[in-house]
Amino acid sequence: MNDRARPPLEEIGPVIGEPARLRILHELLGGVVLPAGALAARVGLAPSTTSAHLARLHAAGLIEIEQQGRARLARLSDPLVAEAVEALLRLTGEAPVGTLTSFDRRAAMREARSCYDHLAGRLGVAFTDLAFTRGWVNDHDGIWSMPDDAPVALEHATGLNLAWPASSRPPVRPCFDWTERRPHLAGKLGKALLDGMLANGWLRRRRSDRALTVTEAGEEQFAAVGIV
Repeated sequence: MNDRARPPLEEIGPVIGEPARLRILHELLGGVVLPAGALAARVGLAPSTTSAHLARLHAAGLIEIEQQGRARLARLSDPLVAEAVEALLRLTGEAPVGTLTSFDRRAAMREARSCYDHLAGRLGVAFTDLAFTRGWVNDHDGIWSMPDDAPVALEHATGLNLAWPASSRPPVRPCFDWTERRPHLAGKLGKALLDGMLANGWLRRRRSDRALTVTEAGEEQFAAVGIV
């Protein structure tokens, strides 16, 4: 969505101010396309109610909806929406947990999760620390950059074949982590790393939320680069 099509603040505020719609945006923060039925189950709403909320979010330009047969698939419209939702999450505390299931989900989200298209949680911040230690990323007064030889050095150290997206996004930028309260890697590097870790079986997406499961192979690979 281009800037000219974006609604003014007084219109978009009421849309995201509705708790149910904000929960839907939170679920879509994982960066994957989700069917309306799956979203309804995740947020605990009736399918018809969820569809009405999706229509409002779509009209405001916050999500895109694709019809595939009888299924309606939703995703965030662009990275700016993800950044806005993540910023709102940083202003909040975590909801209390009252069941073993919710406790496990919180623990999984804290350990590793997708933040739109890059890795977040303890593991994301730990890899960020590694990137600075190894010199793959530099910080100049809050502006993050990558040396010219960083992509090759990173691939050699991790064994990942990184595919760099063709876009106008910065090569690397900080994204403040909601649970760790420290920045993790975003930008082209963040996307390339998460895509590579998923493709090489280090991480696996979960069906019920945006937490990421670290596989046995992933534990070995993370340990090999110094992350435990």
